Formats: sequence, C-alpha cells, structure tokens
Amino acid sequence: MSTIEQFFAHQLTTAVGQPLRVAVYSRLAEGIRSNVFPLGQALPRETELATAIGVSRTVVREALMLLEEDGLIVTRRGVGRFVVDKLPHIGLEELQPLEHALTESGRSIEVRQLEFGIQSTTDFTSNKLSLDAAANTWFREAVILSDGTPIAIAQEHLPAGKYLSDIHPGIATSLESLAGESKTLLAAIIDRFGPVFSSGVCTLAANVAGETRAGHLDLKPSTPVLVLTQTAEYEGTPLYLAKFIVSPEVGSLSIVQSTAS
Repeated sequence: MSTIEQFFAHQLTTAVGQPLRVAVYSRLAEGIRSNVFPLGQALPRETELATAIGVSRTVVREALMLLEEDGLIVTRRGVGRFVVDKLPHIGLEELQPLEHALTESGRSIEVRQLEFGIQSTTDFTSNKLSLDAAANTWFREAVILSDGTPIAIAQEHLPAGKYLSDIHPGIATSLESLAGESKTLLAAIIDRFGPVFSSGVCTLAANVAGETRAGHLDLKPSTPVLVLTQTAEYEGTPLYLAKFIVSPEVGSLSIVQSTAS
C-alpha cells in the first residue's frame, strides 16, 4: 500500500457542527504538512480525491479553494493543482502555545508569571469548561514579552480538584510545578505530557486594553488589543481555557483558516 493509500485509509471524521468541506480541508492540509503530498508536487485530481476520501467532487472543490486561499496549494491553468514550494509558517490555526507561534515569527520570547492559584468559577469558566457553578478552577496569569517588551497577557484556566484529577491525574499532580516554569501552562503541559489535547477552538475579538491590562502591557487604557479565547479538549472533555490579550506591538499573526461557519 502506498503512502497516499495509507493516508486515505483512515476514515474522515468531523467535529460536531463542522462543515464537511472543512474536514476535507483539514485532512488534505495534514497530508501536505506531513509530506504525504510533497512540496511542489501535483495533487491527485478532484475525482481521485473525492473517491479516496468518500465525499462529492463539490466538497473536494470547496476544500481545495480553501487550501489555495490559505497558501498551501496553487493552480496552474491547464495543468492541475500543486502543493506550494514553501509552506507558510504555522500560526494560530494549529493548537499550540501562543509563544510558539510568536517564536516562529523570529521573536525572542519570555513568559513571566503574575498570579497563580485557585478561583471560584465564573459564568465564563463554567460554560467554557462545562463545570458546575460550585466548582473551582486553577488560574494562572502571565505576561509574554518579546525582547523585553510586553506583547501579550496570558490568562489560563484548568479545572481544580476531582474535575482535573479524574480526567488527567498527571496534570493534576504536576500543575503547581508546571506553573513555575517560564512558559504558558499550555506549553508546559505539552512539553511534559506531549500533545494531550485532541482538539481546540480559538476565537478572536477586538477590544481596548483597559486600566489593569494596559499597566501590564505598557499601553494606554484606550489602546486597541486583540483578544484570543482558546479552549482545548482532552478525550472529548474541555480541560483547558485561556484568554490572551495581545498588544499591537505583536504586529501580525498567521492564521490559516481551518474552520468556517
């Protein structure tokens, strides 16, 4: 069985509410990034992809449009579709710590902890982490700096007590030591336990810094900031929640769109 045949042997799966074209996009993007479809090489034809994945040509065509929009493939008129010669660097489309995405942009990154401890749940944390209103959460706040300049605030939450220990005893036992590392909690967890989170969702919103956040970021309270809200699941259970307040000092962040409404 060839590498491509092995790649397509795994049944396509979709998350709840995820459009089929997005699932196909994600599968093909995975194949491109893992070199199943080598850089600069032609992709199989639409009909071949549709047959291999088990979807219609229309779905494949829409997924290919997304891949081209996001810089993973190019179309050569009269010839076919090809993987690009050089991939765009991975940004927020992959579930990864924010400081990793910033480092890939050539930045020198430092994470400084501001606060770590247990808090009562709020409407925000109980809904995002599917917790009872009476539950507690671990909360860790840190500033992310680039070459000494604060560029983001990381506010991370994980369930506390049995809500965490029943799901992942290793993280529960190690969390306080992980919080002591000069990393976001997400980075510390992944470095210690590997890619434990099966899926994640990152939403973006615009806001202003406000008094407290502006103080941490050396900004005026009225300065616009980007707010990234990140959730991640472990074996189907929400286990990680974060809000990143990103300063304009960051510049640009890469997002290869892998979800659509």
